[in-house]
Amino acid sequence: MKRIGALALALALSAGLLSGCSKGENGSASSAGTSASGSQAPAVDLATVSDIYEYAAGMPGDTVVAKVGEWDITADSLLYWLNYNAEYAAQMGMTDIPWDSEMSEGKTIEQGMLESALELAAAYRVVYEQALKEGVGLPENAQSELDAYMKELATELGGEDVVEHYFWMSMTTKNLFEQLYLSSNYDVKLQEKYYGPDSGSYPTDAEVLSYAQDDLGYYRAKHILLLTKDMEKPIKNEEGVATGEYEPLDDATIAEKKAKADELLAQLRVADDPVALFDELMNEYSEDTGLATNPDGYTTQKGQMVSEFEDTALALKDGEISDVVESTFGYHIILRLPLDPEDYRADLIAQRMQETREQWMEDYGVTTTEAYDKIDPSEFRAKAQEIQNAAYQEIAAIQKAKEEAEGSDSSASGSGASSSGASSASGSGSAN
Repeated sequence: MKRIGALALALALSAGLLSGCSKGENGSASSAGTSASGSQAPAVDLATVSDIYEYAAGMPGDTVVAKVGEWDITADSLLYWLNYNAEYAAQMGMTDIPWDSEMSEGKTIEQGMLESALELAAAYRVVYEQALKEGVGLPENAQSELDAYMKELATELGGEDVVEHYFWMSMTTKNLFEQLYLSSNYDVKLQEKYYGPDSGSYPTDAEVLSYAQDDLGYYRAKHILLLTKDMEKPIKNEEGVATGEYEPLDDATIAEKKAKADELLAQLRVADDPVALFDELMNEYSEDTGLATNPDGYTTQKGQMVSEFEDTALALKDGEISDVVESTFGYHIILRLPLDPEDYRADLIAQRMQETREQWMEDYGVTTTEAYDKIDPSEFRAKAQEIQNAAYQEIAAIQKAKEEAEGSDSSASGSGASSSGASSASGSGSAN
């Protein structure tokens, strides 16, 4: 089974909606996760819609479209993630999705998006049920914060019906949003139980460093660079496009640079504290244009630096200094630096939790129903955008009316204060 981008997406959803209705440049309301536009006339009257999934896909939101183990996956969850995938594609520039185009493995984009949505919906369901099965509770204040947010939304928007429409902007519902929010919070607690400090499976520093260096390919290094190229003279091809190479310095200057590099290395080899001296020499002599923004060295991954630099750095032990190394840019003296395991521990824990979810999915198994086969992603997406657009315009109108009312109240208050001040001044003048 492919790796699932996992429960972090729920946090993206939560962060977007829990941030409330934000204002665009024109003062209109907007919501994360939707590309609906307020400039287009709505094609649907929301008052006539009771179930957005039935409107958009021809099936009620509680229709069972699949199962993970013995637990139902309903249309609302699957269709939310299908629309989420389409929104993401639009954000990446694919505004007109070629649904029938082939992806890898002979699948069309339509099939790929639908299967991805199924995996995500199944993952959320299995996490929720696994947490209940293991007796894992929610993080402290998670439920109370959710309740407070819903109450605040109702007050801000003027009623529960409008709150429901607010969630429709992201093609979700109040109930589904709550389920996803709770699942993402249960995931936090499951991760803590399985891989937290008191779990017995908390990654050791050695495990974290192995993950960072071997699996992700990270390493850290500083260098003293003496350039043998004129970085202000890029070499261009016949079309006048820069090739990424630069004009070399003259031979005499290059020889001087090599002699200076050898001299600096000799100082480092006899120093009592070569690492401290390295910083002094680097700050005084290095011609690396990136030094100002990377005074503590470079944290990079394999394949990102020139091969001469990378091969040498990776061959060093932490704290070890290289001989003089020549690259296409000049002469380097490289100091290998240690990685901090705390920078990567959370990533390794997240990776292990992702693998745990994938194992649950494999153990329980995911099966689809006939309803799943009836979903037409292209038609659903078009109808979903109608819902999103209408909801967006409704929320934007409410926000605008509220702002105008607040502005009117503020103006009236300011006018009253000004009138009072003028009256007071007039009275003072009469007394004189």
